Amino acid sequence: MTVQDYQSGQVLLIDKPLHWTSFQVVNKMRWEIRQAFNLKKIKVGHAGTLDPLATGLLIICTGKMTKEIDTFQAQIKEYTGTIVLGSTTPSFDLETEINESFPTGHITEALIKETANQFTGEIMQFPPVFSAIKKDGKRLYEFARAGEAVEISARTVTIETFEITHIDNMKIDFRVVCSKGTYIRSLANDFGKALQSGAHLSALRRTKIGDFDVKDAVSIETFIENISSE
Repeated sequence: MTVQDYQSGQVLLIDKPLHWTSFQVVNKMRWEIRQAFNLKKIKVGHAGTLDPLATGLLIICTGKMTKEIDTFQAQIKEYTGTIVLGSTTPSFDLETEINESFPTGHITEALIKETANQFTGEIMQFPPVFSAIKKDGKRLYEFARAGEAVEISARTVTIETFEITHIDNMKIDFRVVCSKGTYIRSLANDFGKALQSGAHLSALRRTKIGDFDVKDAVSIETFIENISSE
């Protein structure tokens, strides 16, 4: 691609690696584009944040295509991942350590699948306190890391599909198709409560956004190699 291609606008599909923030991916790609074409600045943004402990599809827009970010963000998303039953963490995933354990002896495969059915359609969901949502000008995770209590409002989200794909003792693999604004970490936490136990998310991968598929995405390393050879 030429510098004009990036400036007029591109939609780039990246398979976000584990432990990277979405912001770090954007910063790295912006820097690589600027270096490759000796640019002082270029617009680069992402359409939908992924947590550092999640991998998978990240839509990156450059130049004039950054105007379409809101459109991409509003599209239906698909995730796969693993929920561990019997314990919770403050962040609802492995960013923080386990803080409480719960009984699981009453949980059967039938109960797991039956309970999953309760989470399809429109549901009310509280975002995790360890999230980037802003309240009073601060990110929620800033309050959480400072140990400050903060009131969080529930929001309506839509779960089109919550499919249990594999059960290995108390580790549950799943596939979820959901609306914008859905927190899979909150879904895991609420799922544990509905099972009269506890749960946290141990792995998450975004596989689709609208018609975009992670199968068509490239790694950061591949993007850097490609742009270096242009």
